[in-house]
Amino acid sequence: MRLRNVPTRLATGAYILHTGWEKWHADEDRAAAVHGTAASAFPVLNSMKSTDFLTTLSVGELALGAALLTPFVPAALAGAALTGFSGALVTMYLRTDGLHKPGSVWPTPQGIGVSKDVWMLGIGLGLMADGLRRGRDD
Repeated sequence: MRLRNVPTRLATGAYILHTGWEKWHADEDRAAAVHGTAASAFPVLNSMKSTDFLTTLSVGELALGAALLTPFVPAALAGAALTGFSGALVTMYLRTDGLHKPGSVWPTPQGIGVSKDVWMLGIGLGLMADGLRRGRDD
């Protein structure tokens, strides 16, 4: 792991690990709310039970957070996983009308929390680029 990647991997990994841990301990009301938002953006998720969805999401976040925090996981791999995860969050944001202003990407007050996930997309792309560049430089 390059020293310059430590701050972004540490901050992002710890944040995602924490959100996964919180979801692991969530109640059925939280599961229903998270599942409802996700399923409205990705209708294929409607067939899942809300508690199963939240458990699956929690495990994914715990694994992603751990991968970002683990020094021997290559930057390109950690970045690809983060890009996929955050890309899904940004897609959900863009597909959910109440989260952004009509005809715009700019958030409504309800969408500010989700719109900020774009920073993870930038970090993921940066880690992938750095990891792929490093492979060519070596």
